[in-house]
Amino acid sequence: MIFKKLTQKLNKEQKQYQTGMTNPLECGQRSFLDNLTRQAVRMYERKCDVKHFTKLVLSDPENISHNDIVNGLIENGMIDPFEDVKLAHLADNKRLLRDLGLSE
Repeated sequence: MIFKKLTQKLNKEQKQYQTGMTNPLECGQRSFLDNLTRQAVRMYERKCDVKHFTKLVLSDPENISHNDIVNGLIENGMIDPFEDVKLAHLADNKRLLRDLGLSE
């Protein structure tokens, strides 16, 4: 609900910039507020994603069928994600670190 309202607000303000003249003094302030609003939307989406993921992961802690699935995939030739080389590659992955909020 909140996300939908913020998106509508951003779309409406973008149309206002395109259709008419604006006060140059307000432009700097509006762009700052728009940027702040976009950042708030991203933070809200991330929070929702984390809540959904946590709910999904903790839905049935006694279900360990995922271990059997992973073992079967590794036996069929899938690369083991827990190898030191793969973990080092993930540690240097800029996109992953940015998604986790650990870098800009």
